[in-house]
Amino acid sequence: MKEINVEAKIENLTVVSDFLHQITDELICPMGIVMQLEIAIEELFANICYYAYGDDGGSACIQIDVEEDPTAITIAFIDSGKPYDPLAKEDPDTTLSAEDRPIGGLGIFMVKKSMDDITYEYRNEKNILKIKKILNSTSNGF
Repeated sequence: MKEINVEAKIENLTVVSDFLHQITDELICPMGIVMQLEIAIEELFANICYYAYGDDGGSACIQIDVEEDPTAITIAFIDSGKPYDPLAKEDPDTTLSAEDRPIGGLGIFMVKKSMDDITYEYRNEKNILKIKKILNSTSNGF
C-alpha cells in the first residue's frame, strides 16, 4: 500500500492526481478506468477540502492499494473532519431536469455508479471512505 498525506486544500488536488497516476502508469491501466478514478478522486478530495474541516483546515490521507486476481485498485480517503457519510444520502432523481433537481449529491452518485465498490466508516474519530475499481472489469460503470 502507498499513501500520501496532504493539507486538505483544493490546490493539492494535483498532488493527489499525480499520486494516482504514478500507480496507474505502473499498471498500464486503461485510459477509461483512469478517467473514472480521476473523476472519483476529484469529487471525494474536493468534498474533504470544502466540507470536512470548515475554516480551521486539516489534512487528508490518501492510501492506494493494488490487489491481484482480479487486479483492482482500492483508494481510501481518510480525514479527521466532522463525521459525514456521503453514502447515507439518497441518490438524486436523474429523471428530473437539472432545473427541477435539488443541488448536491450528483458527484457522489457518479462515483457510486462508476466504481465496483464504495464503503464508508467512521472509526477512531476519522472518516474513511474507500472506493474500489476492478481493472479488468468489462463494465464501464455508467
